Amino acid sequence: MVAVHSTARGPALGGCRMWTYDDSRAAMRDVLRLSRAMTFKAAVAGLPLGGGKGVIMLRPDEAVLTPERREAVLQDFGDTVESLGGDYLTAEDVGTSEEAMDIIATRTKHVTGLASGSGDPSPWTALGCEVSLRTTCEYAFGTSDLSGRTVAVIGLGNVGARLAELLHAGGAELIVADVDQGKRELAERLGAQWTDPYSAMTAEVDVLAPCALGGVLNDDTLPALRCKAIAGAANNQLASDELDVALAERGILWAPDFVCNAGGLINIAVELEPDGYSTDRADTKVRAVGDTLRQIFDSAAASHTTPLRAALELGRERLSAS
Repeated sequence: MVAVHSTARGPALGGCRMWTYDDSRAAMRDVLRLSRAMTFKAAVAGLPLGGGKGVIMLRPDEAVLTPERREAVLQDFGDTVESLGGDYLTAEDVGTSEEAMDIIATRTKHVTGLASGSGDPSPWTALGCEVSLRTTCEYAFGTSDLSGRTVAVIGLGNVGARLAELLHAGGAELIVADVDQGKRELAERLGAQWTDPYSAMTAEVDVLAPCALGGVLNDDTLPALRCKAIAGAANNQLASDELDVALAERGILWAPDFVCNAGGLINIAVELEPDGYSTDRADTKVRAVGDTLRQIFDSAAASHTTPLRAALELGRERLSAS
């Protein structure tokens, strides 16, 4: 499935997610919601891109594909991307990789994040998330210094693991969790406390950093939260947008996820610039996520609204100006 939510600011860019879904309705809901988030992610970041998303739905009885089957599936997805004539640009996401993008690129030129270009975007997503988390601490605690700050990182995939390493280097005390027990080795290397995802979600910490799948902030988990702030890389963290008010009423500062995790997209946008890719230019632009988040927090405070609503309003202004 490919969902193109908007091309108002440019071609719709969004990763290709390969994931197991119970049925096609769940996959459809996911691709539509993710494509909308990409529109606002690009607009709020000021990028000349629209929002889209790709999903390759795996059946529950076929969660692990043979190499031959995987290659065939990725080639089929490449044909789908090519059929859209450049309205959608794909990239790696959960369940795909640079290797997967290379296979897709045998069927379409509308692929980003190849090894020959900007490469794996996850380190840049992690960097942008760390900058966002520090900015959130600045507003929640009066300082961006992470020394002695307690942070729970949920999900130690490509982005979450790198974020945990950055936070550890900054002096944070970590609680980490992942459904993959193999990630425990990273926890031990970082001197982090290992636990299960729900316990990490409800731990008494300064900052919660959701870095796995979406919907983790919902009617069940929200009352149990014991953090002061939330800034993570996971997409669609709120089960519904209305929960932003409930978070605010509990005094929890939530940094909109599509701002925190924009680093990978910003990096890819640099790859698409006329001058070609530059690591230094990408670094400068990804770190500017902190300035965008400050603008959002300040706007929310001035208009007595939530950061989510301030971020969406900024996105709408930039979309309407396109």
